[in-house]
Amino acid sequence: MYELSGKLKWIGETQTFASGFIKREFVVTTAHDKYPQDIKFEIVKDKCPLLDPLELNQDVTVSFDIRGNEYNGKYYVNLSCWKILPTGEQAQRREGRSPSTTAEPTPDELRNESDFDDAIPF
Repeated sequence: MYELSGKLKWIGETQTFASGFIKREFVVTTAHDKYPQDIKFEIVKDKCPLLDPLELNQDVTVSFDIRGNEYNGKYYVNLSCWKILPTGEQAQRREGRSPSTTAEPTPDELRNESDFDDAIPF
């Protein structure tokens, strides 16, 4: 399993093949390198609708597997997406949260001394 975050640059139309197989392709632009990279993914079968609620230029995190195959002496690699989630402020607004309220509590904030009993239970 691999993960990549970036901006959604392009979403292709759903392609249906004679065999009944369906797929959809999309591109995410990464910005963590010196030079941004456009990375093409594919999403297949019942996962295709995962792209419907997303918008171009939206920050996303893609979970994917690397798939490879050989056909007529040539080798191909596909980045097969199985989960895509919006990230950043856009996702928080959609969920009805303010971006400033999303910080997770620290361990000290979660710790309550009365929750810990050092007595042996037997």
